[in-house]
Amino acid sequence: MKRILTTLAICLAAVVSMQAQELANFQRGGGRVVSPDIQGDSVTFNFRADYATYVKLSGSWMPNPYGGSIDMRRGPGNVWSVKIPLPSPEIYTYNFIVDGVSVNDPQNILVQRDGSRFLNMLIVPGERTQNYTEANQRGTVSHPWYDSKVLGINRRLTVYTPYGYEANPKKKYPVLYLLHGAGGDEEAWISMGRTAQILDNLIEKGLAEPMIVVMPNGNGNQQAAQTLNLPTAPQQFDRNAFQSMPEAQRNRAMNGYVVSLCEEIVPFIEKNFRVIAKPEARAIAGLSMGGGHTITASNLYPQMFDYICPLSAAGSATPEQVAALKKAGVKLYFLACGDADFLFEGSKNLDKTLTEQGLDHIFYVSDGGHVWANWRLYLNTFAPMLFK
Repeated sequence: MKRILTTLAICLAAVVSMQAQELANFQRGGGRVVSPDIQGDSVTFNFRADYATYVKLSGSWMPNPYGGSIDMRRGPGNVWSVKIPLPSPEIYTYNFIVDGVSVNDPQNILVQRDGSRFLNMLIVPGERTQNYTEANQRGTVSHPWYDSKVLGINRRLTVYTPYGYEANPKKKYPVLYLLHGAGGDEEAWISMGRTAQILDNLIEKGLAEPMIVVMPNGNGNQQAAQTLNLPTAPQQFDRNAFQSMPEAQRNRAMNGYVVSLCEEIVPFIEKNFRVIAKPEARAIAGLSMGGGHTITASNLYPQMFDYICPLSAAGSATPEQVAALKKAGVKLYFLACGDADFLFEGSKNLDKTLTEQGLDHIFYVSDGGHVWANWRLYLNTFAPMLFK
């Protein structure tokens, strides 16, 4: 018994020592550093760097978010600081530059992943961001896998189910298929788009219908996000065989991911989740590349989705394709783009085609360019219009 008590005492002492060392790592040179620190109409960034010769702050709110920076000043305890006016309400990303090396803020637990980069977030409270933080009633995010015969690999999805889904086993839900842009994957809309938070808040407030949101990986050669470290599928293309195909077969070959989305992912979701398997309960939306996928899916499968939302999209539709959508009875065509977006002219041309063909639609034009600030805004705007 005495030996057991001695062993327990040694283990407890070791744990206390480890915790003390961990705290020391944060309190080295003084008290705990707080960063970012929002006070009134300003925000202060702090970073402890004992041996740095210079430290700078770079943030997405700056006029040049990809190359601009401002100097930070060394203070007591080798804590470098800079105080700036609080940017307008939105989610921003930032990093420190320490002697030329980009470094994340170790005091800020809020991060988002953009491809291979993990970036700190600054969430400025206000009307614009009120649905970007946690609601009281939260849904569930899961990552099921499906087998794609079209693409020849096992693939991962991200699926949001609303609050109450597990507690109401007889209730069925409409589905939004939400597609990411180039460089993204099946986690992009959750990490950078704040999809779960936006839907949780809208549903809790009674502004949006409870819905399932399916976020596939739009890179046809990927099994899943690169963070899973899975090999990509080899891309094989026989130009001669392609050119000899009938037009319908060429369309399928060129749009393998979209075919998989409509012929594999939609049936998989409707088999494995409690959904209303009808066009009036299906919506499709996507940003940039995903906006192009949205347009292509609606062109190839005009009777599948009653709600179509291309965002900052690279894509077009022929008069015949628009006529097919009109005949199918599409309930909402929500086209959105920033007026400074490099794809704005393409969106204007699509708006013109839709107008000329008499398809009732919304052309939502926002400030700014090809950025997540706009895509979060668009989701927050069109989600309440779905399934009404």
